[in-house]
Amino acid sequence: MAISQKLERIRRGERPRVLDLFSGAGGISLGFQRAGFQIAGAVEFDPLAARTHALNFHPNHKFADAHAKARDITRTEPADLVRDFGLGSVEGSIDVLVGGPPCQAYARVGRAKLREIAVHPNAFKLDARGNLYLRYLTYVRAFQPLALLIENVPDILHYAHHNVAEEIVETLEGYGYVAAYSLINAAFHGVPQMRDRVYLIAYRRELGQEVTFPAATRHITLPPGYSGTRAVALRYTNAEAGYREPDLGTEELPFAVTAQEAIGDLPPIQGESVRRGARKFDKLAPYRAPSDADAYANLMRNWPGFTSSEGVYDHVIRSLPRDGPTFREMPHGAEYPEAFATAERIFNRTATELNISPGTVAYAELRKTIVPPYDVAKFPNKWWKLRPDFPVRTLMAHIGKDTYSHIHYDGAQQRTISVREAARLQSFPDGFRFEGAMNAAFRQIGNAVPPLMAFALAEKIGEALGARASQSANADASERKTEREAA
Repeated sequence: MAISQKLERIRRGERPRVLDLFSGAGGISLGFQRAGFQIAGAVEFDPLAARTHALNFHPNHKFADAHAKARDITRTEPADLVRDFGLGSVEGSIDVLVGGPPCQAYARVGRAKLREIAVHPNAFKLDARGNLYLRYLTYVRAFQPLALLIENVPDILHYAHHNVAEEIVETLEGYGYVAAYSLINAAFHGVPQMRDRVYLIAYRRELGQEVTFPAATRHITLPPGYSGTRAVALRYTNAEAGYREPDLGTEELPFAVTAQEAIGDLPPIQGESVRRGARKFDKLAPYRAPSDADAYANLMRNWPGFTSSEGVYDHVIRSLPRDGPTFREMPHGAEYPEAFATAERIFNRTATELNISPGTVAYAELRKTIVPPYDVAKFPNKWWKLRPDFPVRTLMAHIGKDTYSHIHYDGAQQRTISVREAARLQSFPDGFRFEGAMNAAFRQIGNAVPPLMAFALAEKIGEALGARASQSANADASERKTEREAA
């Protein structure tokens, strides 16, 4: 009965309600909100990420404190959430379940064993290594969503010689869902980043919907390394079972959004001007002239509900004084071996200019101030300088520890990317705010699903549910504006 009631309510024009598990800062939530869905709540373990999600999706909400609370999903029951968020009954409260649960050890369970323990009320206690995935399945059984989305890394397709996504498809079919998955690169959907991820969509069988994935809006020939890793990831997929080939578009489509299109309108920062210390997000960095903003940059400035007309407050970088000259001289697209060789050249040139002889203490001390200490053989991909004419490489959570993987393409600035530049490259709009200081914000951004990628998937799910997306999106943006003004 709950299934038909949910469908009827949505087809009357009400927004489908989303619960975001393992939400992080809210990349998936943001994409679904733009597509017209209502973000009913989230579950996130990291306190700062939980506060970020609440700040952006539930400002001044009467349950704001509950939304900002960090939650351990292994200790949080569906009934706890609906009570804390004021959502009513478990069965009738959520229309769409989304999230990206970690997959450690889940593949080792095996298909038959998975189906056996997934229906057990305490399944997450039976296999602690894989309990987070099993908790997601527990939430599916409890909320009975009309649709669901799961996101994960490509390794899920060949983890310990198992295709975990295929096992999930089979399990969901036993729950009454039609499910399929695909390996999609976000660069084909307007994100200025080459980011391969697995996306699994499922619909209740009562909807009579087949699972399809969004058509590409951009075109790019991915570098050879991506082809190789995709080939490895796809070894255990089966097009006759749950896997669906992604749409790669054609050369008639616009080229993928480039790094320069994504961040070129943000004001320059001279790396050598930055000193060590905590970075606060309390100073406005004004945009360059509006004429300098490409279409993508304008989208980031004018995202419904998250607009920013003057500039940004988190355009801050790390202080890396030793490496500035190397950042300046290394070529676009260069990795650590080339960076190391560049630093060596700078060092030798400087030693000659200063007439410092090899073997002296001064020679060794000078070298420390110019040449990085990392072993070239062990860290070949540690550094990378952006190409202005190409999307960037995948942003990872590790960017919270260092940003050498994304060195700004403008060598004159001699620096790595800022927090806001990382957010732009992940497709977070400029009005989206992050809780915590610089390192925490970088980590939240690297962990997120690109909102534009989530938006493309959400539109497909909205079509399947018969949702009135454009009307709903405008209503949601208006509500959010009212809440922010009330603050």
